Formats: sequence, C-alpha cells, structure tokens
Amino acid sequence: MKRSLAAMATALCVVPLLAWSEEISPAALGALPEAQVVFLGEVHDNVYHHEHQALALRSLRPSAVVFEMLTPEMAAKVTPDLLGNQDALAATLDWAQSGWPDFSVYYPVFEASAGAEIYGAQVPREDARAAVMGSDVGAVFGPRAEEFGLLAPLPEAQQTEREAKQMRAHCDALPADMLPGMVLAQRLRDAALARAATQALEATGGPVAVITGNGHARTDWGAAALMGSGVTVLSIGQFEATPERSQPFDLWLVTDAVDREDPCAAFK
Repeated sequence: MKRSLAAMATALCVVPLLAWSEEISPAALGALPEAQVVFLGEVHDNVYHHEHQALALRSLRPSAVVFEMLTPEMAAKVTPDLLGNQDALAATLDWAQSGWPDFSVYYPVFEASAGAEIYGAQVPREDARAAVMGSDVGAVFGPRAEEFGLLAPLPEAQQTEREAKQMRAHCDALPADMLPGMVLAQRLRDAALARAATQALEATGGPVAVITGNGHARTDWGAAALMGSGVTVLSIGQFEATPERSQPFDLWLVTDAVDREDPCAAFK
C-alpha cells in the first residue's frame, strides 16, 4: 500500500496485511483477516455503517475498542453494566450535548464492544481550536508528537490536496487562510487516534478495534498510517456510492445512503 512521505517517516514498520484495495460484502466483516489493530471507518450518521461495525466487533472480539467520539475521561466512565443499558450509557456520556449523531445510531457499536476495554481518542475542542489558530501543535499534543507525525511538514502535494478536501467538506465557505490550520487539526486528531490505539495495544495485547470516520482510517495519511513499529494494521472504509478510483483502505464496502438535510444549506 502507498504511504505519504510524512507517514513513512513515522510509520516505516507498519505491517500491511494486504497489498491492494479490495471491495467486500458486509458478510465478509464476519471473517476478517487477523490484525493487531483494525480501523473500522464510517460516515458518522449512516446507521448501516454502525451496524457493520457492530458485526465486525462481534467477530473480532477485540481486547480494546477505541472511539473517536469519546475523550479519555468519557471512556473511563463506561462500565460493563452501562454497555448493556442504552439510556443509562447515553446519560452518563451526556451524548445529547456531544454534537455526534443520535445515540441510537451508535449504540449497536457500544453494545458489541462488551468484554473489551473502552478507550477514548477525541481531541478536546479547545485543543483542536488551538491547532486551527496556529498554536504549537506539538505542545498541544504533548509527548510523542514527533512519533505520531505531527512535527514534520507534509509534502506540498498532500498539503494542497488536504486543504482542498477541507474546503469541500466545509461547503467552500472557509477563508483560505484557515485551511492550513484545519489540516493541522485533522492531523492532531489522527495522531490522537494512533496514540490511543497504541496505548490500548500495549495495555491489552490486542486486537484493538478503532471506531472512526473514514478520513482517519485512511492508510496513506490517516491514523492507520501512523501506527508504530511492526504493528499489523487492517483498515476498512465504508461508502455510500461506489468510488471512481482505488481507495486508501485495505478493504472497503458500499452501503445505501441515509436521508439527511443538505449540510451546506446554512451557507446558501
């Protein structure tokens, strides 16, 4: 699999399981190749994607599950009893104020995590905001910032592509001078996910599953590209339409789309 120069500098020894990007059916999620860390990508509000993640978790039976949607403090509140009680878990996590889609969409993933240690990798809003505003991202992240790829500048072509993606994701409504900071905040989130997955693997021995958006599961520049020496990684992306070209995931699948309001309506 291809890796960006920045990712290669920090993850030269990541061990890919597959040498190609392959489309699979949902049934294949019940018999995935073994790996120490499995990234299960998603479109956040797509209920089918979370059903598939739950299917994969029940098959993988991971020792730990890392959630992009939880801070470490939130993850520490998740007990085995809470995983079996949707309403109590939502209340404990104060999910209604989290900004993520309705908890009913995510609960199957939590329920399927029973028996695993729960880890959180969400970057606090103030830290993400500091990155956007140009603060020293290494200081924001703390120790191991270089290990997780935050200190080296990106290759120019990748920086340009990632800025363009940020602009599209924000409905072409961002000031151009904000784009470098938005990319840096995304890199901060990638690094936080890779750090949490590494900590979970070191503490439990694995396997570790990571619940995250597709962008962070990418094998070229996402968190999946930042895992450390000798770690076997499997990355799975989920889409709502068949992509036109090879994708930066080991495996990927296409699902139905969900009904949603136009996210750009507020900018029109």
